Amino acid sequence: MKVSTYINAHKILLIPVVLFLMWYFNNWSTEAFIYLAIHGTYCLLWLLKHNMFPDNRFSEKQPFLIGLFFIFLPLGGYYIAPYLLISNYVVLPPYLFVLVVFIYTLGIFLHYVSDAQKYFTLKLQKGLINEGLFTKTRNPNYLGEILIYSAYAIMAMHWIPWLVLSGWVFGFFLKNMIKKDKSISRHEGFINYKKKSWLLFPKP
Repeated sequence: MKVSTYINAHKILLIPVVLFLMWYFNNWSTEAFIYLAIHGTYCLLWLLKHNMFPDNRFSEKQPFLIGLFFIFLPLGGYYIAPYLLISNYVVLPPYLFVLVVFIYTLGIFLHYVSDAQKYFTLKLQKGLINEGLFTKTRNPNYLGEILIYSAYAIMAMHWIPWLVLSGWVFGFFLKNMIKKDKSISRHEGFINYKKKSWLLFPKP
């Protein structure tokens, strides 16, 4: 099966998993519902993106056991945040709600808009993308995803979701960002583009 199949399965299961946790722990708090809303919409948007402007990197096929143990199950680490939030009956102060919504919304914008820009730009013309959201950062999509999962970690009020996110950042995201830099370095203008942008965060 394709890599995207294992990823999409994780996204599809998120809403049922969170609803089950809310039922099992009898936690119907505002915090639980807000978590369901923000993580649920992220997953629904991911599935829409897959149908409208898919990431070609995820079209590679993997044997079932490889996909299960090295893609699907590791993604299960992202279920830890809702489990901790719901099972511990976390109550967030109002200012953290503001921070969570702010970070999540900014992350969604960066992640999906930059993926759309990359997909449709490359359909029209191959080459270096150094405009729009890619002007000051070479990886606005990864920055967006990090912000999204940071919002979930804040809601959990626990260190473990931060550890899970760090594992993905340094074990997967960083490797892909470095690999991308090597790939686009062959294009004319890359040296100048690299001077004007940073790998992840926007250069001032």
